[in-house]
Amino acid sequence: MTLQWSVVWDNWPALLHGVLLTIALTFTTMAIAVPGGILLALMRLSPIRPLNLFATCFVELFRNLPIILVVYWAFYVLPVLTGLSLSAFATGLAALCFNVSAYNSETFRAGIASIRAGQTEAGLALGMSRSTAFRTIVLPQAWRRVLPVLASTWVSLFKDTSLVSVIAVGELAYTALQIRSQTFRVLEMLTAMAAIYWLLGYPQAKLVDWIHRRMGVLE
Repeated sequence: MTLQWSVVWDNWPALLHGVLLTIALTFTTMAIAVPGGILLALMRLSPIRPLNLFATCFVELFRNLPIILVVYWAFYVLPVLTGLSLSAFATGLAALCFNVSAYNSETFRAGIASIRAGQTEAGLALGMSRSTAFRTIVLPQAWRRVLPVLASTWVSLFKDTSLVSVIAVGELAYTALQIRSQTFRVLEMLTAMAAIYWLLGYPQAKLVDWIHRRMGVLE
């Protein structure tokens, strides 16, 4: 068997474009899913029953469905049911945001719930409003507790963006598979794809380790 690694160098502009799209998809998803997760967490903690029920149903639905199923459903079923047709990128982004927001919601909810009620009561005793006590006492501590988990979610999301390749979003996985099908160089392209993901993912994983050591909260 003769290996032709030149196929990787010959197609580096397409691979670079796929890498940049993967990074953009990851950043955009997290930019939406972090505030989305906070909102869902607050809704789940709300004493207002309809808000609590909606958030609970949303989280339990998307947290327990495979992302790839959500991607397929949004791309193929949603246009038929609603007439709303999104681009492949927008469909993939929406599916990722729904899934990650659901997970982030539980991360934030656990972080908020871990703050002792006595701290909020102390703030109220000092004359703070409940919203001020939540903003100045609870949220800063909750953020420190959830940041290591969010960092791990980021690394997982970076790899999960490859799932949107099934609807022709031209990120790294889709681009590499397209080059493979055009050149018939299976081993070279799959190896190159794995190497690129590893080179991008390993520094992120080490950063997550540092965040866990630096900001992990021990009770």
